[in-house]
Amino acid sequence: MKLIFVVFLLVLYVPIWVSRFCSVGAVQDPLIYFISSPVSSPTTSFIPPVSASMTAFAPGTLQQKGIEEEHKKGESGKRMVLLLIFICGALVVVVVLSLLCCWNRYWKLSRKRKNARCSDVEKGLSLTPFSGKFNSLRMVSNRGSVSLIDYKVLENGTNNFGDDKLLGRGGFGRVYEAQLEDNLRVAVKKLDCGSEDAKREFENEVDLLSKIHNPNIISLMGYGVHEDNGFVIYELMQNGSLEDILHGPSRGSSLSWHTRLKIALDIARGLEYLHECYKPAVIHRDLKSSNILLDANFNAKLSDFGLAVADSSHCKNKLKLSGTVGYVAPEYMLDGELTEKSDVYAFGIVLLELLLGRRPVEKLAPAQCQSIVTWAMPQLTNRASLPNIVDPVIKNTMDEKYLFQVCQLQVITSPYLYFNFLHPLFVGCLFKFEIFIV
Repeated sequence: MKLIFVVFLLVLYVPIWVSRFCSVGAVQDPLIYFISSPVSSPTTSFIPPVSASMTAFAPGTLQQKGIEEEHKKGESGKRMVLLLIFICGALVVVVVLSLLCCWNRYWKLSRKRKNARCSDVEKGLSLTPFSGKFNSLRMVSNRGSVSLIDYKVLENGTNNFGDDKLLGRGGFGRVYEAQLEDNLRVAVKKLDCGSEDAKREFENEVDLLSKIHNPNIISLMGYGVHEDNGFVIYELMQNGSLEDILHGPSRGSSLSWHTRLKIALDIARGLEYLHECYKPAVIHRDLKSSNILLDANFNAKLSDFGLAVADSSHCKNKLKLSGTVGYVAPEYMLDGELTEKSDVYAFGIVLLELLLGRRPVEKLAPAQCQSIVTWAMPQLTNRASLPNIVDPVIKNTMDEKYLFQVCQLQVITSPYLYFNFLHPLFVGCLFKFEIFIV
C-alpha cells in the first residue's frame, strides 16, 4: 500500500515538472535578445537617424525575423514532444498502478487461503488434494464449510480399517470407529464409489450435511477421498442405531417406555426441521430405524442423507424410486409421487417398531411376508386388544393413557389418514409427549 501511495504522489507531480520544463524552454535566445535590445551608449551619437525606408531593407532586420520564426517552430515542437512524453508517462503510471492493485489483491487472497489451511491443521485435520472426479465436493471444500481429512489419518485412526473397529455395514460400505488427533473419537463411513449411484449419494450426503445443523441431525466432522472410496466422518454415537438395540440380541431391554417416547420426539423434531425450518425443505427418503443413531444418553439423531433431496419439483420428477421395503409410502411406491408425507409415513413405521418391538416386514414362511402395518392397524384402534400387542419389555412399565395417544399418532401417520407435521392433531400429540417426557 505504501508503494501505491508513492506512485500516486509521483503522478500528481508530473504536471508540475512539465510546466517547469516548459517555462525554462520559454527563455529567449541570447542572440535574439542581443539583436533586439537597444544598445545604450554613454556618449551622444552624431550619426544621423536612418530613414524608415532604409530600415525596412536593412539586412539585420530580416535576419532577426527569420530567427524569431525558427524559434517559434522550435518551441511548438518542444511542446508536442513534452505532451507526448506526458501522455506516455501517464499511461505507464496507470498500467503500473493496475498491476500493483492486482498483485496486492492476489497477495491478500493467497494469505487468506494460507491462514485457512493453517487453521484446519491446528484443529487436527490434515488437508490434501483429492480426486478431480468429485466435482461438487471441490466447491464444498472451497467454501471452507467442511474439512477434507487425509486418508493416512483415517487409516491410522481405524487401525487400517480393521474388523476390531467395525461398527456396522450399510448398502454401499461399512462404518468404523476412529480416533483422530487430540483423541477425537469419530465414526467413519467407508463407501465404495465405483458406481455412479454410490458416488452421487456420497456427494449428496457431504453437500447436505455441510449445510444442515440441528441437534437431532447427525453432525458432519469431515470427509475424505482415496482412489474409488469415499469417506464420511460423523460424530460418534455410542449406542449405535435404533435397529440394533430394538432388534439385536438385547431385544430393546435398555429402552424404557420413557426413553422410547423421547426417541420418537427427537425423530419428529429432526423431521420437522428438515420439512418446515430448512429452506428449501429436505425429504430424507430413507428414514428407518437403522438410520436413527443414539448417543450415550439415548438422544436420537437422523443420519444417512445419501438419498435425501431438496423439495423442488424439477428435482423430484427426475428421481427413481428409492427406499427400504416396509418404510416406503404406498403412493410413492405406486405413483412415484414424492412429498414430505413419505417421511411422515416412515416415521409412523418407526413408532410401531418402538411400541411393538417388531420389524417392519417379518417372514412368516419362505415365500410369505407380513407388514407390520397390515398386522397392527386393526388392533391399534381397539382399546381392548391394544395392551396385548405391545412390546413385552415395556408392557408393565407404561401408562395406558399415553399408550392410546401414541397409537392415535401412529394411526394418523398411516397411509389411510397421515398428515404433515403442521397438522393440529399431530402437533397436539407431540405436545403431550413433550409434557410427559419433561
